[in-house]
Amino acid sequence: MITVWRISKHFGTLQAVREVEFAAADGRITGLLGPNGAGKSTSLRIISTVLKPDGGTVLVDHSDVLSDSLGARRQLGVLPHASGLYPRLTALENIRYYGALNGLQGVALEDRIGELVELLEMQDFAARRAKGFSQGQRIKVALARALVHRPKNLVLDEPTNGLDVMATRALRAIIRKLRDQGHCVLFSSHVMQEVAALCDDIIIIAQGRIVARGTPEEIRRQSDETDLEEAFVKLVTESGAAS
Repeated sequence: MITVWRISKHFGTLQAVREVEFAAADGRITGLLGPNGAGKSTSLRIISTVLKPDGGTVLVDHSDVLSDSLGARRQLGVLPHASGLYPRLTALENIRYYGALNGLQGVALEDRIGELVELLEMQDFAARRAKGFSQGQRIKVALARALVHRPKNLVLDEPTNGLDVMATRALRAIIRKLRDQGHCVLFSSHVMQEVAALCDDIIIIAQGRIVARGTPEEIRRQSDETDLEEAFVKLVTESGAAS
């Protein structure tokens, strides 16, 4: 479970996040939505321990990202917006390196890599260097790195960005499977079709603050709209935070 408690962050005179507070539960997919510049990526970077908040904190299970950042990282799997693979390493070597960083070694590490290659259907390119991978292949390797140490909590920043239809469908199926296994999945997306297909809970953020939260059905009811995209636009516009 990820618990965000009144986090704030500013960059110079820009207040990027304003006392944002929410919880992402185990066994559920929570979508963090908002227009460009709303504070989504900043919030996810704070949760992922990349940035320190100016105020508030985040608990990843029982680990505080400020006082126990290493403990929080051990319980997090993070798929950043840019996959950041090492291009001269193979897919297997990229995954193995991250496994070693998380304390895995020997047979346990190799068995885990084998599980992920099968889960993510990477057999055809696992031994190839990452340079020249398609976007779908890069995302699969980056997701395998995020999962190699069996974290209970996953943070995915626009995971299907740039994927074709088949790769998107395959990744959605993987995310649902992780949810069904009890993982806490927190992700951001601009694609309302994806949000409608995946999310159990939705947090809408605009100008650094939360303007709506609830299940997809509750979001529709709050806005008096039947379409989730129309509901999103209406709630952001009525908050005075439309970009």
